[in-house]
Amino acid sequence: MGVNGNDVDQTEVRREGGLTTGEVARRLGVAPTTVRSWDRRYGLGPTAHTGGRHRRWTAEDLARLERMCALTATGVPPAEAARLALGEAGPDAAPRKEEALPVPQPATRLGRRAGTGLRLGDVRQECRGVARAALRLDAAALDELLRAVIEEHGLVTAWTEVIMPTLQAAGRKWEISGERYVEVEHFLSWHVSGALRRHAPPRAAARSGATTVLACVPGENHTLPLEVLAAALAERGLPVRMFGGALPVESLVTAVRRTGPAAVGLWAQSRTTASRPLAQHVAAIEWGVRGARRRPLVLTLGPGWAGQTVSGSPHPPGLAEAVAAVESVVLR
Repeated sequence: MGVNGNDVDQTEVRREGGLTTGEVARRLGVAPTTVRSWDRRYGLGPTAHTGGRHRRWTAEDLARLERMCALTATGVPPAEAARLALGEAGPDAAPRKEEALPVPQPATRLGRRAGTGLRLGDVRQECRGVARAALRLDAAALDELLRAVIEEHGLVTAWTEVIMPTLQAAGRKWEISGERYVEVEHFLSWHVSGALRRHAPPRAAARSGATTVLACVPGENHTLPLEVLAAALAERGLPVRMFGGALPVESLVTAVRRTGPAAVGLWAQSRTTASRPLAQHVAAIEWGVRGARRRPLVLTLGPGWAGQTVSGSPHPPGLAEAVAAVESVVLR
């Protein structure tokens, strides 16, 4: 059994005549430039050469690179990690006792366990690569992996089944490790935010009463879930006005009056920031000509609203439900 414990994958590698550098990078969750750099700097290149310009990586080569990833993810300097990876006899070699470092588990399919240093549980295979790139603080690899998963699955699935589980795992990691790994969560959040902005199509032109206003309630600065919702709505051609974190009450009311939205999403991460009177006040704002005045549908978003029922204001439990609720009122 190899370093990653995946005999089936190694058989496939041998049968296919080896992997390209790009295929290796995707399996490891790193950028192709990282693989080439490890080859050039530390001699972690493919052991066998084939005809033509493009080299192929064998199962043994892949095992060494997986070992390299496992070591660097736990803080071992790259040069030392490469020395240790090269010093092992091959894919069947066991870790040295003095290292006492975790080894990554098999690349997972849905329903199998992924081991990356973050406790992910039963998740999609893509979570493994995203988590490993975040642990290594590998910006190039993380951006590429996020781009690929969003383009392949769409924002709702990418967020629900890949990005959010990885963010939650990063949060649990630093919660049980003191102040360690805070940088991983911040790094991952920042790159997710960037990926959402790059993915969102040009803003749709808003027709009267068809836009959606999104804002965090006063005192609330957790904007990433709202950024995801904004991007998912834009992906569907629905115009959005995003106001971000901790919008003052007066500014929120002004924004609603100026834009005349069909829906207003108010995010509260904590029960201490969720305000039923605020939601009721926004829901009562009217605009338009006399006799045909309109009011917005207010969506109470986030865990802070749990247990605080606001009459007439839906509380979608997830991203897909929030998108559906906005679509239903905007396209009505």
